[in-house]
Amino acid sequence: MNRPSFRYPNTRPEVRVDEARTLPAAYYTDPELFRRELAAIHYAMWLHAGRSEQLPEPGSFFTVRFAGVNVIVLRNAAGAIVAFHNTCRHRGTLLCKEAAGTLPGRIRCAYHAWTYDLDGQLLSAPNMEKVIGFDRADYPLGRVACAEWDGHIFINLAPRPQPFAEYLGGLDAKFAPWRMAELKRVERKVYHLNANWKLVIQNYSECLHCPIAHPLLNQYSHYLSGDNEPPRPTWLGGRMDLRDGVETLSLDGKSGRPPLPGLAPEDRRRVYYYALLPNLLLNLHPDYMLTFELWPIAVDRTDIVCDWHFHPEAIARADFDPAGAIEFWDLTNRQDWELSDLAQAGIATRGYRPGPYSNREELLLALDRFVLERLARADAEPSA
Repeated sequence: MNRPSFRYPNTRPEVRVDEARTLPAAYYTDPELFRRELAAIHYAMWLHAGRSEQLPEPGSFFTVRFAGVNVIVLRNAAGAIVAFHNTCRHRGTLLCKEAAGTLPGRIRCAYHAWTYDLDGQLLSAPNMEKVIGFDRADYPLGRVACAEWDGHIFINLAPRPQPFAEYLGGLDAKFAPWRMAELKRVERKVYHLNANWKLVIQNYSECLHCPIAHPLLNQYSHYLSGDNEPPRPTWLGGRMDLRDGVETLSLDGKSGRPPLPGLAPEDRRRVYYYALLPNLLLNLHPDYMLTFELWPIAVDRTDIVCDWHFHPEAIARADFDPAGAIEFWDLTNRQDWELSDLAQAGIATRGYRPGPYSNREELLLALDRFVLERLARADAEPSA
């Protein structure tokens, strides 16, 4: 029997066992359902693509690649960030094969030398002079919607994207004190999971597993501390509190860095965990930011790009040492990824049956409902 925590009473609303159950196995194992999810969710919503600092000058670019998508994100000649499908308008050849780099003021196809400017306009198309009716203006690169929020770059593949401010749903104001645009990346790790993308978000959105799977995390932040916000249409999240004497989440619980400037005293004692659906997990600590980009590769495969960001004044100090924070989360991440892989393996067996959620797992139930609603909405829309 689970014993209640009197310091952290269970005040969240009750749920009915027959109304709060995990999804059927097909939502984690069926390739056709996965393709439907991609179309209804990932190809229709804003996706976290990277950070503005990755594009320091005109011509700087990086590519976004997942599940049939390949997009160039770059800084144009005017200094604005733009995005295009990474395919030539002649015969479809991939334009940028590198993951990142700097373009020489233009994008040139290596196959037949069709050349585009940094705004995607076709500049030259050799050997098309005798094609009646051909007009270079008719063949720009396929534009992808692009937006920035406090140093974060988002892209949207939909022909009519949801307004970006509506997508953020107030998080821009809520997290303004962290001044995320000022923070700089000091470490990146890429993880390859044998798990469905939803299992990663579900694992992230509850800490009932923390005493068992994350003893060090639970030592520094009680698994029942903090609270969740009511689920929103495009994001899920909440906070956890640091225990007395703990400065941040690191191997020894110490920071060695001042808190981020602008934080209220209470936010210096908290860690915020927010999932901007469908692919950004945002961890905001008193002294650094951790981001996770989730890229679905197949129904049972997800790549995760994890970046650690610190304030430039802390980075400039002679005693700057981010290793404790990096190693703490690398350890915690690998524990979580193992659980996600095990969940995938168990759900894929013939013995799996949907089970009941705890009332403390309301964000997981909200994710399930989000997926079902998006699929139903896509099914109800008339075919193009």
